[in-house]
Amino acid sequence: MRDKQFISLCKEEIKNYTNKHLDKADSVQITEDDVFIVWICKTLQNNKALVSTTLNDGMYYEVTHNGDKNETYIDCYKKWENYVVRPS
Repeated sequence: MRDKQFISLCKEEIKNYTNKHLDKADSVQITEDDVFIVWICKTLQNNKALVSTTLNDGMYYEVTHNGDKNETYIDCYKKWENYVVRPS
């Protein structure tokens, strides 16, 4: 899959997933402009991207396209904590 096609797929799928899981009472929907690629890589026939949105919800997504099977997998993560470890 070419980069532009993969990026488009990532943005569309994450937009759809996010809108499906937003609290209906908030009456908020995001667009593909609210979805951004943090990191992207293509190795041989496979693609991988780390994706997030402009929402302040702590979510990020890992999108992997398996070129051999022509399948795309999406893992959804929530950031629970961020802390520093310094050498003693």
